Amino acid sequence: MSFAAEARAALGEMRAIFEPTPLMRNDHLSQKYGADIWLKREDLSPVRSYKIRGALNAMRKARAADLTQDLFVCASAGNHAQGVAFACRHFGVRGVVFMPVTTPEQKIAKTRIFGGESLRIELVGDYVEDSIRAAQEFCAREGGIFLSPFDNADVVEGQAGVAVELLEQLGAPPDMIVLPVGGGGLAAGITRYLAEAGHATDLRYVEPMGGRSLAAALEAGAPVTLDRLDSFVDGAAVARIGDLPWAALAGIPPAHVLACPEDRICATILEMLNLEGIVLEPAGALSVDILGELRNQIAGKRVVCITSGGNFDFERLPEVRERAQRHLGRKKYFILRLPQRPGALRDFLDLLGPNDDIARFEYLKKSARNFGSVLIGIETDDAANFPRLFARMDAEGLIYRDITSDETMAQFIL
Repeated sequence: MSFAAEARAALGEMRAIFEPTPLMRNDHLSQKYGADIWLKREDLSPVRSYKIRGALNAMRKARAADLTQDLFVCASAGNHAQGVAFACRHFGVRGVVFMPVTTPEQKIAKTRIFGGESLRIELVGDYVEDSIRAAQEFCAREGGIFLSPFDNADVVEGQAGVAVELLEQLGAPPDMIVLPVGGGGLAAGITRYLAEAGHATDLRYVEPMGGRSLAAALEAGAPVTLDRLDSFVDGAAVARIGDLPWAALAGIPPAHVLACPEDRICATILEMLNLEGIVLEPAGALSVDILGELRNQIAGKRVVCITSGGNFDFERLPEVRERAQRHLGRKKYFILRLPQRPGALRDFLDLLGPNDDIARFEYLKKSARNFGSVLIGIETDDAANFPRLFARMDAEGLIYRDITSDETMAQFIL
């Protein structure tokens, strides 16, 4: 059978296990961007991500080929791990999941719940690549089947079911599909299916700014390993695009691969949570976050965004809010040179506007005789308040330095 036929068959097998994830028109986003925006809610699957599809399909095929095989191993930052855990319990087989030490506790706990007593979790390394190596070494010793989160033909085939499903639900191909990219399994599956099915739908591929493995591969002409990786978008922070996904993605236009800054993703997470009641993890918010950059390309068109996952650890909410406020320009940090005299702090406080709040205040140098350096964090309700505050500070002759966007200073001070 062709890839498209295999993808449809795989989806048919899954229907006995879980219902289609909803395809929902979003009025807020449609009005905001002047387009017909739909969300393919993979965050509402039984494991709150699309990863259940690839895991079920790969394990189903492995079991069909050899029913005596009952040990499956994977490495994942969380979502693929939950998919494999769910599949292990469904098929009644043993599973060992290798996860980075940095994996959010929420994803670890959910993986345990889905897998039950037959699943073992091993925390290894800081990045998913470290966990992959450990999992493959384990398989070599123990003889288990390694299920890659993206570099596996059956996994890619299973992920393609997202495209099959949304086309059935929509009734006609949309003008554009916006999808997140990590290791490339979902992107490859949807790209291949649409191409073989002959649907003329534009695709936009979205990566986190700190993990542009697909963009790097397109520039180099082959998969390359990124020197640096920001793991904040843990569901899509992959240092190297998979070899099998690359075979399907090598010909896409580089201009169709876009990147989202991590702080802006945080603002999108909060927007969707506060306005829509939709819980998205950072990777799950990528396709929505990029819409602002696509505004001119999507105006008046029907667009489907793949919200790929909703496994958000709410213990991260303070960090997400902090980063969102800085991105929106509503929170700034600066170092102020403050005179060491009675009333100096009171004079500074009088410069603040009615909606300016001190979020942090810390003396950095307490031993200076005449002046002291103070770390100030100010939060306000409108970014336009800061130019006015700085103008008042300048008029008083205060010496200060804005360090909000200084990554080096932030690492040591903030």
